[in-house]
Amino acid sequence: MTEVAFADATPHTPSVIRLLLGKLAVSYREVMDDSSLSASRKVQGILVGDAIGMLMVLFPQNHLLDLNRLAELTGRHLTAVPQERINRLLGPHNQSILPGLPALVGSPCLYEERLLQEPTLLISSGEPGLLLEVSSEAFKGMVSKASAANFGEPISSIRPNLDRPDDDREEITQAMHAFTARRIQQRLEATLEIPPLAETAQKIIKLRVDPDATIDDITGVVETDPALAAQVVSWAASPYYASPGKIRSVEDAIVRVLGFDLVINLALGLALGKTLSLPKDHPQHTTPYWQQSIYTAAVIEGLTRAMPRAQRPEAGLTYLAGLLHNFGYLLLAHVFPPHFSLICRHLEVNPHLCHSYVEQHLLGISREQIGAWLMRYWDMPEELATALRFQHDPSYAGAHSEYANLVCLSVRLLRKNNIGSGPEEDIPDELYERLGLSREKAEESVQKVLEAEVLLRELASQFTQQ
Repeated sequence: MTEVAFADATPHTPSVIRLLLGKLAVSYREVMDDSSLSASRKVQGILVGDAIGMLMVLFPQNHLLDLNRLAELTGRHLTAVPQERINRLLGPHNQSILPGLPALVGSPCLYEERLLQEPTLLISSGEPGLLLEVSSEAFKGMVSKASAANFGEPISSIRPNLDRPDDDREEITQAMHAFTARRIQQRLEATLEIPPLAETAQKIIKLRVDPDATIDDITGVVETDPALAAQVVSWAASPYYASPGKIRSVEDAIVRVLGFDLVINLALGLALGKTLSLPKDHPQHTTPYWQQSIYTAAVIEGLTRAMPRAQRPEAGLTYLAGLLHNFGYLLLAHVFPPHFSLICRHLEVNPHLCHSYVEQHLLGISREQIGAWLMRYWDMPEELATALRFQHDPSYAGAHSEYANLVCLSVRLLRKNNIGSGPEEDIPDELYERLGLSREKAEESVQKVLEAEVLLRELASQFTQQ
């Protein structure tokens, strides 16, 4: 080979890249790609996209791009742009390799924050085998309009088993368990098919945490949803509350009968109740879903009032915890319909077991876990998620324990009176002591609810008719 031919074979930065970097006032040095160069300095550029459009993603080559984290960050289900489309994009520039330069493709850009930890970075020039070395400061200028985030998984944390065949069986078993857990999580977060919270529910949640919220605020929100407004008025007019005179408006219902706290939590419960429909299948010999919810909320209302004033949690929120304590049941039916029928059949032949055992055996997850997850997913108060998650643990004494303890006590007291499902379970003295309640006071609260059973069933019917 002649000296001239050898010189011509040496790759050079394409003119379009030179012009672009000149326009950006970026200084660079040409470097031949080599395995000795640190992968942490090499910038990997990938184009991903969806129906909304394309996004350029830049990250170090010693990281794995995690699409799940990308979805969490962007709220979009992004996948690699087909090579044919990239070829069409780069064709006018006579390029065959995508350079890591957002300005070239004109799409929004997201880059891995850890790139900026390197003093210099190596970017593809668009020419095979040739990299462009730029300073971290220069790179920062190139991506000044891009967003930074942590979304890559360091390759050093991923350890494939290349030389331990004796461990294969155990690792395959572990992988299957992990895969099942991931699929449940993905089903929840990516393909859950649960409609987003209704606008009314979102407004109520904001009011719940607004210390300056007034009766006019909650009245205005409820009245924008005619069905909800009718239910609140009907609720206040129920003989259960024995309101004096006729209830004519939502404001009437709040001021004269229910009060601000109860209405805001009741309205939220009603709004959430519209999100998931009752399953057509259900175990035999069980209390109808909303009846049990209303009974539990009513018992909790009485128990909360009976607690010493200094220990009393937020009454409206404890009521809401009772109303939604079994919401995971609806979610199981919605997310796993074929399995749900199987759960119902197993519950029927295992009345001696709490439903948690059946659900764990068949799904590897319980309604309490999935219900608490949903509360957090919807940004509901942490007290509510805790109440759902630990409602079957009478010894729970962690954060927000009073909410979980009240649900636990209410469910067990009602079960002793044949309301609910599953076996009767003992109520330890420690549970009463933690709540500052005597057995007599607690049982008195249940009796008041049972005496109003007919009226409470009428209230429950408002949910089932939605």
